[in-house]
Amino acid sequence: MKVDVLLDMQAPLDAVVPLVRGLEDAGVDGVWSSETAHDPLLPLAVAATGTASATLGTAITVAFARSPMTLAYTANDIQQASAGRLVLGLGSQVRPHIARRFSMPWGRPVPQMREYLGALRAIWGAWNTGAPLRFDGEYYRHTLMTPVFSPPPNPFGPPRIVLAAVGPAMTRLAGQAADGLILHPFSTERYLREVTLPAFLGGLELAGRPRAEVEVVTMGFVVVRRPGPDADPRVDAVRRQIAFYGSTPAYRPVLDLHGWGALADELNRLSLSPDPARWDAMAGLVDDEVVSAFAVIGDLPTVARELNRRFRGVVDRIALAPDACADPSGLPLLVDAVHPG
Repeated sequence: MKVDVLLDMQAPLDAVVPLVRGLEDAGVDGVWSSETAHDPLLPLAVAATGTASATLGTAITVAFARSPMTLAYTANDIQQASAGRLVLGLGSQVRPHIARRFSMPWGRPVPQMREYLGALRAIWGAWNTGAPLRFDGEYYRHTLMTPVFSPPPNPFGPPRIVLAAVGPAMTRLAGQAADGLILHPFSTERYLREVTLPAFLGGLELAGRPRAEVEVVTMGFVVVRRPGPDADPRVDAVRRQIAFYGSTPAYRPVLDLHGWGALADELNRLSLSPDPARWDAMAGLVDDEVVSAFAVIGDLPTVARELNRRFRGVVDRIALAPDACADPSGLPLLVDAVHPG
């Protein structure tokens, strides 16, 4: 397993290069940016020419908020500037965000994502081979590319595309058409083994692709605690995040698998309340049993042992939150403990 770190998306852009260099020095294999308060591609563009070895990934870029053409240009530039280190992680997001936050049309997510992947590859193919651009689908149509708008062939080829998925249909598409799968943080070991992996491997089989050709990346909740009885605010933050995700109907199947459908109902009900105290109430519903199903929490040896037990042989990369280790000096030790011996 490779060990990556999620970038702090509140950090200013001028802090990105020294941050990533420090993570490279700690033995971290890659960094991932998210689409939260900033565009996820900007910090990777900054890191591309100022760092040497780390994989640069997005987890995720919201595909349906962007034209395939605009994303193709940006990703192509970062791929070249980073000497081929970009991994473009795409996700569909959910309908309210696409329609009400981005003001973009919402279709059928799986067919639309299948087309999106095809459109990106058609665009990059036209640039890299000189072939005419001919992509004509239900959601996307790209049939115009003149020399002045066509970048020269990228010496590092197109970036890899990994697809974020929770439901079986999108997960199967990741196996069929992407270069890998990003597991949502709102996933348990049981859901991974009983629902996600069968769907992903089924997609690979449908496409006649070997498992070694793709990567599975997990963004699971991890907290390495200092010894002692003191409460850790990072554990409370994990509890709140689980409550937030659990209130989303699209993620309900994860809770249903464990027999926690009533929890999903109550979290969703509270999330719709205008009461500002609802987030505290929601977190209070997430007990330690639920937390332990989603998160790995403990001292460094415990966390390393549990990460290896849950994910070794199943997951290729694990991305840690930037504050996963209470003491940053513990990060190289955790990386060493999780890396193959």
